[in-house]
Amino acid sequence: MSTDRSTGTGAPGGAADAGDTLWVRRFHPVADARVRVVFLPHAGGSASFFFPFSAALAATGRVEALSVQYPGRQDRRDEAPLRSLPELADGVHRALRGWTDRPLVLMGHSMGAVIAYEVARLGEREGNGVPLGVIASGRRAPSVHRVEDAHRLGDKEFLAEVRSLSGTASALLDDEEIVRMILPGLRADYQAVETHEPAPEPLLRCPVGVVTGDADPRVTPEEAQAWRRHTTGGFHFRVFPGGHFYLNDHQASVADAIDEYVAAFAKEAAADAG
Repeated sequence: MSTDRSTGTGAPGGAADAGDTLWVRRFHPVADARVRVVFLPHAGGSASFFFPFSAALAATGRVEALSVQYPGRQDRRDEAPLRSLPELADGVHRALRGWTDRPLVLMGHSMGAVIAYEVARLGEREGNGVPLGVIASGRRAPSVHRVEDAHRLGDKEFLAEVRSLSGTASALLDDEEIVRMILPGLRADYQAVETHEPAPEPLLRCPVGVVTGDADPRVTPEEAQAWRRHTTGGFHFRVFPGGHFYLNDHQASVADAIDEYVAAFAKEAAADAG
């Protein structure tokens, strides 16, 4: 499989399996990248959400971004969406096997943070795709439980819940045709994350960095700090002003924070190796 730079798909050197181009987008190739950051979207989110962060990291010349496209959205809209976190994590883990010629950092927002955590545990358990680190954004730690069942609501109530987080433009949710198109994937994602019960062990060995908004209704700073309990490696924490989608208002600063975390993870890995 050759790299298709026009669509941003295809692993380097044709190393990936056939499913890779379905799952992974590479918007801004960086030939001499030292590290790859893999972005994992929120519930209802798509790979293109992280396009501006990919561009900002590519401008450093050090970091290349990959962005994951889940089944059931955009160019994968004809596929059935997955309704469980283990299925999503397994799909991502398999797709990333062709990208391990560079160290990988997994960065997920909201539901994506849980997927990043589970993909990292798969990599550490199986010994392939072991991440350099995990960055969790806009999500409480796996050990912090909240009862959530928005996926069981009627369509009107469910869409109101989604709109309240400001993650999807209201204009889109007011368009009946678009709603019909995106609603199955949204519900599937909410079901996946709301019904997932992470196993308490094993802890991650890689470091974890956390980024969150100070007014996020889905996670308090204290709940986000609890990620510290899920790794035996280093821990980094940063709070930005804003709600659940704080990162839309601070794109440049969040990209800088990601770059700083990547550098810190690399430094910690070098120290461990020495």
